[in-house]
Amino acid sequence: MEKTIHQGRNIKRFREMLGIKQEGLALELGDDWNQQKISLLEQKEVIEPGLLEQVANALKVPGEAIKNFDEETAIFNIQHNYEGSTLNHSSNYQYNYQPVFNPLDKWAEEIAENRKLYERLLQAEKEKMELLKQLLEKMK
Repeated sequence: MEKTIHQGRNIKRFREMLGIKQEGLALELGDDWNQQKISLLEQKEVIEPGLLEQVANALKVPGEAIKNFDEETAIFNIQHNYEGSTLNHSSNYQYNYQPVFNPLDKWAEEIAENRKLYERLLQAEKEKMELLKQLLEKMK
């Protein structure tokens, strides 16, 4: 049994996921569109291919996504493809939450880098002071 995908409902779902109101989509589609016309479009089960592509471009999604999106399949996949699911065949996979570096070593490296920067800054200030002293001596 082939399941029919309601293209108008898919347009509504994508529009809502993108946070676009019907008025906003109508504005994107042109002057001869308004909120009521978008509402009627979203009620249509099948939408003409040219119009579907125009709406897809306005939503910035592929037209195939609107044609093929099946909410039930998406929900089934979400429900059954998480860790611990009985249908998830890779449920023996374990996440490695251990860092691959020692945070204390990183902290010590940052302190050493800060010390080097401070020493360079201090040296630059000493050089400035020496130049100022030389300028004062020349002015006397």
